[in-house]
Amino acid sequence: MKNIGIILASGTGTRFRSETPKQFIKLAGKRVIEHTLDCFEQHASIDDILVVTAESQKPLVEEIILQNAYKKVRRIIIGGATRQASTAAGIAAIVGDNHKVLVHDAVRPLLDHATIDRCLAALETADCIDTVIPPTDTIVQASAENTIANIPDRSILRLGQTPQGFRSGLLREAHKLAFHDSQLKVTDDCGIVLHYGLAPVVLVEGNVSNIKITHPSDIYLADRLFQLRSATTSQVDLRHLKNKVVIVIGASRGIGLACAQLARQHGAVVIEASRHTGIDVCDRSSINRLFSQIVEQYGRIDFIVNTAGVLRTGAVSTQTDELINEQLDINLKGSIIVAQEGFKCLKETGGSIALFTSSSYTRGRAFSAVYSATKAAVVNLTQGLAHEFHPFNVRINAINPERTATPMRTENFGNEPEETLLDAEAVAKDTLATLLRSISGEVVDVRR
Repeated sequence: MKNIGIILASGTGTRFRSETPKQFIKLAGKRVIEHTLDCFEQHASIDDILVVTAESQKPLVEEIILQNAYKKVRRIIIGGATRQASTAAGIAAIVGDNHKVLVHDAVRPLLDHATIDRCLAALETADCIDTVIPPTDTIVQASAENTIANIPDRSILRLGQTPQGFRSGLLREAHKLAFHDSQLKVTDDCGIVLHYGLAPVVLVEGNVSNIKITHPSDIYLADRLFQLRSATTSQVDLRHLKNKVVIVIGASRGIGLACAQLARQHGAVVIEASRHTGIDVCDRSSINRLFSQIVEQYGRIDFIVNTAGVLRTGAVSTQTDELINEQLDINLKGSIIVAQEGFKCLKETGGSIALFTSSSYTRGRAFSAVYSATKAAVVNLTQGLAHEFHPFNVRINAINPERTATPMRTENFGNEPEETLLDAEAVAKDTLATLLRSISGEVVDVRR
C-alpha cells in the first residue's frame, strides 16, 4: 500500500485572463506548480506523485520535473477537458485498490504538511475524505429571480478545499460509474462518491491559507501568505553554518557586523568586506576580485550577505544628483552586482544570497522617497532573480527588518527609545537562518 498524490494541472487559465496557465505563473520565486510539487515531494509519507496535465503543457511539466530533480514524480498523465476526466486519467494510471490517494489542485500551492498528515490519518479508517474549512461570511441561497431564497445556518456549512482523499479502488469505481452517466453534475471527486452513495465522505480540517489561485489578485495574496507561513526562521539551527564559507558585505558596522560575528560564533568561515577593507559594492571589478580570491583560498562560497546601504533623508527637491546617485548605486546597483557575480560562484555549491530591503518598500515615504524607491527595486530584483536562479539551485531572498538600532539610523533620525527599535543581533539571526532555508524569492519580515 502506497500514499500517492495526484496533482491536477490541466487548467488553461480562462478565468485567470492570462496566456500562461495559472499553474505556471511565477509566485515567490517559483512557478505555482513547483510550490505544490515541493510540498508533496518533501513530505516523508508520500511515496509517489502523478501529474495530470494537458498534452500541450507536457513538455513544460517535464522540464520542471527535470530542473527540480523530483524523485517521487513517477508519471506525467495527459488529462481531459474537465476536472472529472483528468482525475479519471490519474486514477487509471494507478495499479491496485488499497492505496491512499490524495487528489490535489496544482493551483493550491500553499498546502502544508500538517494538512496532508490529517488526510492520511483519516484514511486509516475512512475510504473517502474531504478537506474543508468553516465559512467566515454569511452564505445565501439565491432564487431564480435573483433574490435571497434562504440563509442556511453557517455553523453546519463548510468550504471545500483539496486534497481530497480516497482508497484507490473506491475512486476508480466512482469514475467508472461517472463515465457512463451523462446526467451527472458534480464539481469534484467527493461529489461523485456522494452522488452514488459509495461511501461516507469524512471531513478533515483544512487550512485557511490553502487558497486556490483563480484570479490575478490571488497571486498577490498568495505571495503575502508565503511570507507569513508558519515555517519561521526561529526553527532553523544556526549550527548548520559550521564550516560554511560566508561573505558579509557591509560588515564594518550595524547589521552587517552583527551577521559576521554571529556566523563566526556558529563555526562559519566568515569574510568581512566593506569600504574599510577596500571593497566597493558599486565596483564590479572589486566584487569580482573579492569572490575570486575567496574561491581560490577556500575552494567555494556558500552564502553571501549584502547589507551595504545608504540613506539620505530630505525632501526630494533638496536631493542633489550626487545624493541620488549614491543611493541608487549602493542600494540597487550594488545589489545587482553582488547577485550577478555571486551567482557565478554559488551555482557550484547551491548557495544562497541575502539582500536587504526596508519596510518603506511597500509605500514610499516623504523625505526618504529615493531610498524607498531603491528598496522597492531590491524586492523586484530578488523576485525576478529567484526565478532565474532556481534551475541552478541558487536561492535569493530580501530581508525586511523594521526600524533597527544601527549607526545609519542614528545618523538620520537621532537617538530614539531603545524599546521601539529592533536589535541588530536579532536581524542577524533571522538573516543567517534565511540563508539556510529552502525558500527563494521571498521578502522575509523581521519584527520585534
